[in-house]
Amino acid sequence: MYAIVEIAGQQFKVEEGRKIFVHRLDAEIGADVEFDKVLLIEDDDKVTIGEPVIADFIVDGRVLAHIKGDKVIVFKKKRRKGYQKLNGHRQQFTQVEIVSIAPKGTPKKVAKIAEPTVAAIEVEEAEKELKVAPAKKTVKAKAAQAENEVAEKKSAATKKPAAKKPAKDKNE
Repeated sequence: MYAIVEIAGQQFKVEEGRKIFVHRLDAEIGADVEFDKVLLIEDDDKVTIGEPVIADFIVDGRVLAHIKGDKVIVFKKKRRKGYQKLNGHRQQFTQVEIVSIAPKGTPKKVAKIAEPTVAAIEVEEAEKELKVAPAKKTVKAKAAQAENEVAEKKSAATKKPAAKKPAKDKNE
């Protein structure tokens, strides 16, 4: 089952359990949102088209995160005039997980809140170790530097002093 829904002025094809990125919504992370502008529903090869919307259907979702999109560079230039202008832009997005597609008045499904998995916990522990690792590296670097200094002192001590030139007689 899927539906075509209008969210923040754009149309999206949504399915239950699917995660989509939409333009920034005014909702807190973890909040439930409802989209009532359902334009089309397909259920077991039975297609229902709204005129313009299907009045008795609603799509429920949950806000997962607010993020920024990739940076878009806008560069303007007029040749031989010395005019150049550089602008950048990062679009704000909201990640929404579709919980259910159902007629209005039906009991809402309870979405499972993602619990940290074993892999996520291992990643966090690895990150903690990486934060400690640079301090160990600096200690190793200091030890290597001290060894280099000792080696330089030894090589300086083993060098033979330059032979002195015989003194010239004043009478010559």
